[in-house]
Amino acid sequence: MNTAFDTREAEVAELLVGAVDLHCHSGPAAMPRILDHHEALMDAAAAGFRAVLFKDHFYLGVSHAVILEKLFPETGVRLFSGIALNNASGGINPHAVNHAANIGAKIVWLPTLSAANHIAQTEGAAKNFPKTAKRMLPPIPLSALDANGEITDDTKLVLDLVAEADMILAGGHLPASELIQVFEEAGKRGVKRMLVNHPTYVVGCTDDDMRELVRLGAYLEHSICMFIEGKALEFTPQDLARYIEIAGPERTVLSSDLGLQGSPRPIEGFRQIVALLLDLQISKSDIRKMTGDNAAWLLNLS
Repeated sequence: MNTAFDTREAEVAELLVGAVDLHCHSGPAAMPRILDHHEALMDAAAAGFRAVLFKDHFYLGVSHAVILEKLFPETGVRLFSGIALNNASGGINPHAVNHAANIGAKIVWLPTLSAANHIAQTEGAAKNFPKTAKRMLPPIPLSALDANGEITDDTKLVLDLVAEADMILAGGHLPASELIQVFEEAGKRGVKRMLVNHPTYVVGCTDDDMRELVRLGAYLEHSICMFIEGKALEFTPQDLARYIEIAGPERTVLSSDLGLQGSPRPIEGFRQIVALLLDLQISKSDIRKMTGDNAAWLLNLS
């Protein structure tokens, strides 16, 4: 009987009660996933999670979240989703954002796999990005900036809609320089909840970029999948410790970004990252902030 292992396992389980996953890639999806939204809900409920937010690069997942939460109220898990402003949604499309806000979306992701920055890196940093099961139409590169490097009118209208609905503005896969410009404008327009997705993957943030984004009021979301064993492994535990130090635990969010083939399920990813954080001597209060409290604030949960 391994008492030390059992103690650590219990410690990890206790820390995950009340956790929130802002980046769950369950299906159905054009990209093959290892679990569906219902399975993700049940896994989260078994672990005592407070909330899960479904992300898909191609569709608005609010309806799935609303219906599942209604069908399984006994789980106590809140379910949310939002819209990614890729080609499938009409790009940086204020009409799509307006509709999403009106049916309860909690987050708007600026372009991800349709971002010009992402497309330019498909043979580089984004080379191992998950592929769709069936061929899709060639992407049209998207940017929040016009040919003169100014923020487009549609982007400004999207920012206004996000501010009005008090949704989360997520950076998607726009490059760091573009994000800084957009988030500065977002703050001026009243956006309160800003999130930088995996700042060191595809987005290309330097340490100074991350500090500047935090100064602008953003939270830095690091993808658990990139720090644990699996197909998406990119960084070391020491990298994670440094990223946390740059933003501070009070501005760091750890989300799974899991559901992809070749990696663990989202809740298992959370277990592994919490164990890793404990090994790094991160305090339990800071672990709770990064795996639950900060995300709960972004979702405006009481």
